Amino acid sequence: MINKPKRLIYLSSGLNKSGNPGLDDLLWERKSWSGYQAYSDSKLHDLILAFAVANRWKNVLSNALVPGWVATKMGGAGAPGNLEEGAKTQVWLAVSDDKEALVSGKYFYHKKIKSYHPAADDLSLQQGLLKACSRISGVTFPN
Repeated sequence: MINKPKRLIYLSSGLNKSGNPGLDDLLWERKSWSGYQAYSDSKLHDLILAFAVANRWKNVLSNALVPGWVATKMGGAGAPGNLEEGAKTQVWLAVSDDKEALVSGKYFYHKKIKSYHPAADDLSLQQGLLKACSRISGVTFPN
């Protein structure tokens, strides 16, 4: 029996490029609320987390992707993307044996590598996010 790698897939958004990588007020307790900025920040932090896992767990394929703006309850009926097309990359990364899908620490859109906020590559920021998540949740991220 072939031992297939474990795979983690994080949903991000193109709005990660508008995200603030700062970790000082992740819960928005002191900042003035902005739904757009909070969403953008969360999508950047999803990406940072995916890359942190890729760097920490070498036996796991950890990637992030943007499904596109698709017609869902959140995306709205007027979203230009196709729901089925938006899901194809998740399925591909989850089960495909294609060489392009057997990677880790990448960001995809429609099965293609996509550019992202450069802060996501910052190893100290990745470690800081893991510590912040542990502090907030009370759960230590395993090595």
